[in-house]
Amino acid sequence: MPDRRVKVGKTYEFQPVLFDRMSPPAGCEVAEGQRVKVVNQYGCPKANTMGMCYIETMEGEFAGMVCTNSLVG
Repeated sequence: MPDRRVKVGKTYEFQPVLFDRMSPPAGCEVAEGQRVKVVNQYGCPKANTMGMCYIETMEGEFAGMVCTNSLVG
């Protein structure tokens, strides 16, 4: 499956692929099916770099880094 590209600021549904199941985001707990927002962090690689991006919950809590393939439009 080719890498899925995401847009910063847009919301997606979190459906973790195997990588994110084995190594979940290090921030807060993110449940399967939860809506999350893609963000860029200062001093960190931008979204879509090597098929990864940073996410936060809809409440604004930073959740961590996930594969872009785990985010469904």
